[in-house]
Amino acid sequence: MEKIYIDTAKILKAISDPKRLKIVDMLSCREQCACKLQKAFAITQPTLSHDMKVLVESGLIIDRRDGKNIFYSLNPEALKEFHTIMGEIFKNKLHCVCDGHGSHEKKAAGQP
Repeated sequence: MEKIYIDTAKILKAISDPKRLKIVDMLSCREQCACKLQKAFAITQPTLSHDMKVLVESGLIIDRRDGKNIFYSLNPEALKEFHTIMGEIFKNKLHCVCDGHGSHEKKAAGQP
């Protein structure tokens, strides 16, 4: 269970910057070339590289190279897991994680 919290915290930290959150929003439409992202935000290449490194390391974004270009897209598996855990954390439930009986804790342990 602790790994789920660590992974989720990495994503939350990565998207806590408004610019990176907007990048994620742009990538929700389609894969984007780094050059297009750089123009859209009017930022330098090193600044974009730093932001994309943070997003890639969080696992939320994946990158691929095509010649000299780097393309970025959302990682659908990480997005699904993030959505699930955030839903579990915020939904009303009979048993709270404080009691060690939260439903997401059981799912992480492989229990129904």
